[in-house]
Amino acid sequence: MSSTLTILLPSLLALLHYHIGITEAQLDIGVNYGMAGDSLPSPATVVQLFKKYRIQKVRLLEPNSDVLEALEDSGIDVTLGIKNEDLPSIASNATAAERWFNNHVEPYIPVINFQYITAGNEVVPGDLAQYVLPAMQNIQNIINSYEYDGLRVSTVVGTATLGSLDPPSSGAFADEARADMVGIINFLSNTSSPLLVNVYPYFAFASDPNHVRLDYVQFTATSPLVQDGKLSYSNMLDAIVDAFYWAMEKEGVSYVDAVVSESGWPSDGGGLWATPQLAKTYNQHFVKKFLAKQATPKRPDRYLEGFIYTMFNENQKPSGVDQHWGLFYPDGTPVYPLFS
Repeated sequence: MSSTLTILLPSLLALLHYHIGITEAQLDIGVNYGMAGDSLPSPATVVQLFKKYRIQKVRLLEPNSDVLEALEDSGIDVTLGIKNEDLPSIASNATAAERWFNNHVEPYIPVINFQYITAGNEVVPGDLAQYVLPAMQNIQNIINSYEYDGLRVSTVVGTATLGSLDPPSSGAFADEARADMVGIINFLSNTSSPLLVNVYPYFAFASDPNHVRLDYVQFTATSPLVQDGKLSYSNMLDAIVDAFYWAMEKEGVSYVDAVVSESGWPSDGGGLWATPQLAKTYNQHFVKKFLAKQATPKRPDRYLEGFIYTMFNENQKPSGVDQHWGLFYPDGTPVYPLFS
């Protein structure tokens, strides 16, 4: 699932500080903020909402000058994405890549702290997959020429890149994705950049609730439900992330971190499982997991960053659950009391 923006949400401060005693500097939970709605606040208003909830990072899946201007001097870290349709030109033409960078990144360097550039969203496997690696390489070359050492380049993939993921140790790239992913993960290893992955336990449960346990997908299981060799799993998100780690290791790449770039739960839109209560439960436990620095069983000592999908309900998305992943209504009121 894609969105226009992703923002980092250091929220639930009173609740989470009380329960797990962490500091603001450690808060590192993301939430997607899409713009596919006809009544959403202006970017300037949204930036004020970020500040109200002490949001410190934002991820844009494509350039938006109004948003970038609103973020100037905000102190919010920014991850900026290249639109899928722009990948062919940026991949095949170094001049086009430099023009993109000079239009959307370089002018803002003095006033915005860019964290990542992401080349495409969920295009592997697919017709555009061949352009991801060369686009990443062209952008990286420009970053090197400017000597922006802290800015890293990556891409965003979904579970469709995996041919197997259950149990996690069976994780391997799908045949149609493998060649592209091998090149991508070797690039990420060489540049010390993470792989961004979209992880949605909701869809696994909603499609087969008779065989997938609700507590396993909602982080509410009180004991491990899946045993994979010496590793035990009490939630599906950990299992999926570890399947990616296994897939990379099978290609000889062991030092690329994962970032959960999208995950969430719909509050409405159809079916028995798209409810405010289940959405609240999932997102609260997602936040608690990441704020408590709980990594995965396979990489317990590696940092894991996560982003909730999404900031607002968006009525221009396809009808059904796609319109109801938001934490907030467009007027800024919560869909459910996640922040109380």
